[in-house]
Amino acid sequence: MRGTYDILIRRFLTALVALLALQAGSLVAPAYACGCGAMVPDASRRIGVDREESAVRWDGRTETIVMRFRVHGDAERAAWIMPVPSRADVSLGDPELFDQIDRLTAPERRDRFHFWPREDDWPFDTGYGDGAGAMPGAGTGVGVVGRERLGPFDVARLTATDPDALGDWLRTNGFDLPERLTGALRPYVERKWEYVAVRLAPEEEGAVLRGELTPLRIAFASPELVYPMRLSRLAKTPQTLGLAVLADHRMEPRSAIGGDRPEVTFAGRIERPEGAVAALAGDRPVHLTVLEQKFPNPERIDGDHHLERVADTPYREVVYTDRLLTVAGIPAWLLTVGGALLLTAVAVILAVRASRRRRAPVAGVRSAA
Repeated sequence: MRGTYDILIRRFLTALVALLALQAGSLVAPAYACGCGAMVPDASRRIGVDREESAVRWDGRTETIVMRFRVHGDAERAAWIMPVPSRADVSLGDPELFDQIDRLTAPERRDRFHFWPREDDWPFDTGYGDGAGAMPGAGTGVGVVGRERLGPFDVARLTATDPDALGDWLRTNGFDLPERLTGALRPYVERKWEYVAVRLAPEEEGAVLRGELTPLRIAFASPELVYPMRLSRLAKTPQTLGLAVLADHRMEPRSAIGGDRPEVTFAGRIERPEGAVAALAGDRPVHLTVLEQKFPNPERIDGDHHLERVADTPYREVVYTDRLLTVAGIPAWLLTVGGALLLTAVAVILAVRASRRRRAPVAGVRSAA
């Protein structure tokens, strides 16, 4: 009884610590940094990106990025900026795309059996399981080359000859631009990149930006596969990049650009793309590579991801479920131990009987006087 009580106390304290850590994490969520651009809320408001998903299609000439954000905070409006190397076409993406990619890249599940019982197996299992988530160009040096309303997005495609002009444009349109973001845009201005600036606003009056936003699809010409990441260096907390790449071959980043080494969680050839994947990649075979990368210190990010072709070696994660080895529903160890005990008992019984037979006198035979 005492041991069960101690276990319950330890589990309660563990759950309490986890809950406090979760609450602390929500208080320090990044206000304007996300994996592929910068999110800027209204003055005195905050917005955090809980999750960012990106799928990229590159055919050697054109690159298409489909992005979906899950956000929280109290902002009724926010601006989001993404640098692109050339003139971009912007449209709404298909939410089904990410669900379909998840199904295609799901880990292979296998059972792994163990002979001797563990803490969750009988007789050690106590029954207390742990349980199994209007935007016109405002300042000189900024040109608005296109503008359209797409669902909850008001999209402007911009050019700029001065990063300060981009800041003036945002401020004039009611957004406070962090001074550090202006400096982070300078390398893109020097390379004559363009920008996709998006005003996010709920379609219902007075609502706040919260939950999963409609995906946005951005396409532009590019002779190489590049994924803009430089602006993520402004994040105040560790960042995670999840990237699904559809191309003619397996593609991986050239370097870690200041983060942990990128990890491939799936690589394989999709012979017959269907649905939303076919709408993005076409209906002919394509290679899908899924990458995960952590940035414990975002301020160390020193560039954009440039991805290159590597060997088309397939890879799929394998998730093992440990199970106790059984025979007809009975633990194999119990059968083995029970069988050994039974054999031992039989051997002992036979030995005792044999000993008794040797000691018993033979009828009609008397011992010598």
